[in-house]
Amino acid sequence: MLTGKNAVVTGSTSGIGLAIARGLAAQGANVMINGLGSAQDNEAIRQSIEADFAVKVLFSPANMLKPEQIVAMIAEAEQTFGSVDILVNNAGIQFVAPIEEFPNDKWDAIIAINLTSAFHTIKAVTPGMKQHKWGRIINTASAHALVASPYKSAYVAAKHAIAGLTKTVALELAEFGTTVNAIAPGYVWTPLVEQQVADTAKVRGISEEQVKQDVMLKAQPTKKFVTVEEVAAVAVFLCSDSAASITGSTLPVDGGWTAQ
Repeated sequence: MLTGKNAVVTGSTSGIGLAIARGLAAQGANVMINGLGSAQDNEAIRQSIEADFAVKVLFSPANMLKPEQIVAMIAEAEQTFGSVDILVNNAGIQFVAPIEEFPNDKWDAIIAINLTSAFHTIKAVTPGMKQHKWGRIINTASAHALVASPYKSAYVAAKHAIAGLTKTVALELAEFGTTVNAIAPGYVWTPLVEQQVADTAKVRGISEEQVKQDVMLKAQPTKKFVTVEEVAAVAVFLCSDSAASITGSTLPVDGGWTAQ
């Protein structure tokens, strides 16, 4: 379905991002993955995707806090692949604290990585997508792009803003064969959420199991964590020709959380 297409997926060495990168590769797309971590681990991930799906896979260590590194990452992908047809903005971090105790540096980092990095990647890929009159931009938002939770002021602010950025760019690119959408997962069992369980337990003074059952899954009527494969399947569909008229949307994949 995506043979001949080239994708960049930020924050893709684990969790949702890795599942999306593998999902796109399974459909024939070449992929540039991105993330932190050890060079050895990242190379192993790169090689495994390349071997499993017989596509070309690049790795970029670009730091999403550094705009110049983001621009260089997109330029490298365009130079190596010839184009960037699919962009998935998935990089994200989380921190929980009451607003009066929320550290300024944590606010700045969350806004920079969860929101501003998407601005820089989108700005960088847009000229090429306009030129080729085909593109898919997918932003990993969150149910927190639609509703709020206590102690997550920076994350909720960034994800609400991602939904607005998605709508705006969708309108700008609507006549250039390029769609722009956001996926809004509920609680997905990823390393980020696993860390959030521990942090929330500390802030609320309850056990980690109570956080899972009484805080997280309480919000999801299915009472199940969303899987990374479910999110990846939606991303792959949004890249298909069948989704050509879906743009400017924020699609919940949240077990019914935001239906309440």
